[in-house]
Amino acid sequence: MSDLFKGTGVAIVTPFHKHGTIDFSSFGNLIEHLITNKVEYIVVMGTTGESATLSGDEKNALIHFAIDTINKRVPLVVGIGGNNTQAIADTIKATPFDDIDGILSVAPYYNKPQQRGIYLHYKNIASASPVPVILYNVPGRTSVNMTAETCLKLAHDFSNIAAVKEASGNLVQCMEIIRNKPKHFLVVSGDDILTLPLLVLGGDGVISVTANAFPAEFSEMVRLGLKGEFAKARNIHHRLTPIMEALFADGNPAGIKAALDVMGLVPNTLRLPVVKVSREVYNRIQSLVGELITK
Repeated sequence: MSDLFKGTGVAIVTPFHKHGTIDFSSFGNLIEHLITNKVEYIVVMGTTGESATLSGDEKNALIHFAIDTINKRVPLVVGIGGNNTQAIADTIKATPFDDIDGILSVAPYYNKPQQRGIYLHYKNIASASPVPVILYNVPGRTSVNMTAETCLKLAHDFSNIAAVKEASGNLVQCMEIIRNKPKHFLVVSGDDILTLPLLVLGGDGVISVTANAFPAEFSEMVRLGLKGEFAKARNIHHRLTPIMEALFADGNPAGIKAALDVMGLVPNTLRLPVVKVSREVYNRIQSLVGELITK
């Protein structure tokens, strides 16, 4: 079950037309770009997909479009999370999962629950979900850190909690999880720039933002890392480091949408309160994309 989520997953952006509606044509082209360049799986409606600004009808439309377009060629993970536990459980129960392979569920934000509250939150999600659940720890966005102890208790107590997307930036915490996790449980990076260090420590992959633009390169780096070929993986890591830094200079998904706009894949349109990167950052991204494409 958890092997589905080894390697490179991509937190795919949601393209918008200039007038604000979803650009399904660009979304389909981006899905093909990712599959052609051999990513392991696709995650829709994550943070990078601007899920917080999507209506219920739009979310359903994205799921159905992704299912039809992917057509079981790679696994599909859907972001279903929030800070209202019962509402998430209700959403899960109302979602048809026939062609969905997993859920990515962010730790509850704004409420700032205790660790016991985080545990019970995910217990309810795991009990409601008919597919594997990927925990998502991103304290920079949620204002609460899911500790290694809480993560490990969830991993040991629920067989359908298959992985954690770790974006705490705390490699000591990641090491504790890797050292004590059950065999079925994966630790995947939620920070692109820390992906290779996490693989060296025994991690299992990444859910990447950068791979929207450079899926072949990022996926190859991860595969090399998983095989222990760290010298080759390191060369790709260092080549991608400048673009990874630039993509997050003015926030996500503003940076990756700028890169995809430069590449002609997705319009540089976002929904408020997220806005475009500055002209200075856009020019920097444009230059770096050009360098990588010509190498």
